[in-house]
Amino acid sequence: MRALARRAGDRVKPAVSPRRGGRGSLAALAGNLAMHRRTLLLAALAAPSLALAQDYPARPVRVVVPFAAGGIIDVVARILAEPLARRLGQPVVIENLPGAGATIGARAVARAAPDGHTLLLSGAAHAVMAALYADLGFDPLADFAPVALLGDQPFVVAVHPGVPAEDVPQLLAWLRARPGTANFATTGIGAASHLAGELLKSLARVEFTVVPYRGTPQVVTDLVAGRADLMIDSQTLLAPLAKEGRVRALAITTAHRSALLPALPTLAESGVAGYAASSWQALQAPAGTPAPILARLAEAAAAALAEPGARARYAEAGIEPLAGGPAEAARFIRAEAAKWAPILQATGAKAG
Repeated sequence: MRALARRAGDRVKPAVSPRRGGRGSLAALAGNLAMHRRTLLLAALAAPSLALAQDYPARPVRVVVPFAAGGIIDVVARILAEPLARRLGQPVVIENLPGAGATIGARAVARAAPDGHTLLLSGAAHAVMAALYADLGFDPLADFAPVALLGDQPFVVAVHPGVPAEDVPQLLAWLRARPGTANFATTGIGAASHLAGELLKSLARVEFTVVPYRGTPQVVTDLVAGRADLMIDSQTLLAPLAKEGRVRALAITTAHRSALLPALPTLAESGVAGYAASSWQALQAPAGTPAPILARLAEAAAAALAEPGARARYAEAGIEPLAGGPAEAARFIRAEAAKWAPILQATGAKAG
């Protein structure tokens, strides 16, 4: 009887089967439903961005250059405009918005719609804006989404032919003999050329008066005329002037010699140990631009840089292509800000 009772109890004992509604099956079903809801939600959230990227660009793309025409950043913009337009299928319009150490152009892009139709072609000035200006009205790092690194170019140290210096040691001796009286012309406070000058001050322990201009052509005009004594700026403009004897080129600013001017020594070779500075260029979009659009832009920029025509024009200007998409560009710009901000603080350089 007890055996029969046990067998009867076995028969009436509630079954717990993963296929038949036990606690395990209910939990599994609830988990599956929750996962399904999350999948649908993520798909719904991603759909607008993906659709936007597929439709992008819907109109001409505006690339703001925060310097006057003729400078190295403007040169890079105009080299890449045509191949970039072919890759994107829309015209690429270059707009120069110079002034206030590149902050005017940067502010315009920071406030633009984050849809990939307004971009910024920035340089070293972008990385130091926060160190130079008390109230920009925008954050140079947080309010931008880096797209791609584009290029890097050595600078040339050049003097007016009337300056009694045939090489860097003679220039430094001349500057030390008249501290603060020589005029150093630059495209603006915080520009790459200005940073290069401040680094020379710091490492060589010399003093000169920094005179900011609104654009590179005006700087070159005054150097040739003798109203400025020295400058550090683009090979693109200074190399031809040096060959004509209108200015005297003394050194290259990068750690290695330039392919465009291979006979010219570097500043480090000339006795300024540890000196390295250059002009770099990067493409940026307003913060909040969807990742698929940033990826499309980065891919188009890389393809444009790879075109033989663009590479040939880069070589003519002494520009070295830089590789890197959004993540690499973001890391690079933050590293530049960390490098140059302390130099500006140490020298007391501030925007006027």
